[in-house]
Amino acid sequence: MKLIRFGLPGEEKPGVATDNGMFDVSAFGEDFGERFFETDGIARLQKWWAANGAGCPQVPAGTRLGPCVQRPSKIICIGLNYADHARETGAAIPSEPIVFFKSTSSLVGPNDNLVIPRNSVKTDWEVELAVVIGKKASYVEESEAMDYVAGYSLHNDYSEREFQLERNGQWVKGKSSDTFAPLGPWMVTKDEIKDVHNLRLWLTLNGKTMQDGNTSNFIFNIPFVVSYLSQFMTLIPGDVISTGTPAGVGLGFNPQIYIKPGDVVELGIEGLGTSKQTAEAWKK
Repeated sequence: MKLIRFGLPGEEKPGVATDNGMFDVSAFGEDFGERFFETDGIARLQKWWAANGAGCPQVPAGTRLGPCVQRPSKIICIGLNYADHARETGAAIPSEPIVFFKSTSSLVGPNDNLVIPRNSVKTDWEVELAVVIGKKASYVEESEAMDYVAGYSLHNDYSEREFQLERNGQWVKGKSSDTFAPLGPWMVTKDEIKDVHNLRLWLTLNGKTMQDGNTSNFIFNIPFVVSYLSQFMTLIPGDVISTGTPAGVGLGFNPQIYIKPGDVVELGIEGLGTSKQTAEAWKK
């Protein structure tokens, strides 16, 4: 299934995307959050949809899409998980995953505008594959890790490089501004993806291709990452793990390229859809 959430910010309703369009499944009675995932919600929704889908109203064309999962307990990011991206930033290839958090208040819909933060001079892009956790995970073995994955989504891990790298402290300061985590258009259940470790992902800036990579180039694959993280923290159903970005970020160019008001960023991952954000300046 492809799970969507649609409607005004803060008022999103649950839906599904199909070959015949997007449909409102509010009558199912649950949003796509922690409780839904921890109670085998995907299987329950699939059964409900088979019996009731024909009567579900279609979502009108042009309706805003919200983030495809309800606000998770945490957004966990893996840094420098593609060797080519590590090289372009001048960093060493990590021997263990680099882990940082992104504030859940940065979460927005896939096509919502990007707001360049106040005093920002180095706002950057990062197309990433996001993993959504399906059940509580603590001290999980790598061989069993995929049992804890509900599905996947497209994520743009926006970053303010000055805040991240030049202001001391942890990376979270450069990762957590409002609108810095557009997620979606949908969460695709893992059964729909034949090989999550062989998906093309790309990003353009004003129509020019900046990133064009493949998840086959992960340094640390998804089972390893899920198992690894579960050694340090409990993963909660609905949690989002963003798995890193390939080469082509603005920081890696010479001279460096950063986002300006009016710029249009488009991105996509094979099988996971596309999204589009237009940049605007912060306003008081």
